[in-house]
Amino acid sequence: MSKVILLGLIIIVNFSFLVVFVKDVISHRQDLKEEKANSVGLGISSFLTFFLSTFGISDFAIGTVLYPKMKWVSMKKLPGTLNTQCVIPVATMALSYISSIEVGVKTLVVCIVAQVIGAYIGPKYVVKLPERTIKLFVGIGLIIAAFLIFAGQMNWIPSNGIATDLYGGKLILTAVLLFIYGALNNIGIGSYSLTMVTVYLMGLNPIAAFPIMMGACTFSVPIGSMQFVKFGEYSRKITLFTSTFGVLGVLVAVFLVKSLNTYMLKWLVIIVLLYSSYTMLQTLTSNKKISVE
Repeated sequence: MSKVILLGLIIIVNFSFLVVFVKDVISHRQDLKEEKANSVGLGISSFLTFFLSTFGISDFAIGTVLYPKMKWVSMKKLPGTLNTQCVIPVATMALSYISSIEVGVKTLVVCIVAQVIGAYIGPKYVVKLPERTIKLFVGIGLIIAAFLIFAGQMNWIPSNGIATDLYGGKLILTAVLLFIYGALNNIGIGSYSLTMVTVYLMGLNPIAAFPIMMGACTFSVPIGSMQFVKFGEYSRKITLFTSTFGVLGVLVAVFLVKSLNTYMLKWLVIIVLLYSSYTMLQTLTSNKKISVE
């Protein structure tokens, strides 16, 4: 019964975001039409991004690499876009995973509440950050994400836990960490890899990472995203396309594909993340040199 209530709350919270988003799109129809993102490319990328995200390959990482390179969104609006774009697809993932994978409701609720609080606090500070600072945070975040994926590929992170619930100190520590991850989401640093590593180290069954990741994000991200919508610091067009084509990608992954070998794909993701981090941080150095001269 507790899980049914949780699933009901997911629908309510994400529907609330959807209402706020639709109202914003209607009142800024002309702004949406003027956004540079190519509709065909955006439709394809939205589908593939969230198809892969369903298997644990961070949509934040993909979006961070893709959107600035394609000039679909400015660096200033990138953190908000990364959050708003994934709200509806992640809600779809959460409903699928929480209903089908066994994990303690108490652990789920504690993780969700902790990350929601972190996500709620973040946006009001992120929107005030200069573009240079955002680039620095995102560049470092890409390096962290690449390292965590690499550590998983090298089996440096234990992933043989069998627990489905957390207690005492482990639960408190996990809650503190997810609070931090919720805040980092707002800077454009995805929480998927960080949450997965935390779940592994706490001795939980590796498969429990998915309902915890999706469950925490599907409450925390809409809360933070409504703030970004309020401030207008996001791409309406990208969010509109991911909320449709991205959901299709999730549904195909969940219902039509039973397993996907992502081993080689993750090596490619590591290379792309490191290259993108290098180019982003290099622009900071270049800008600094120019200003000195």
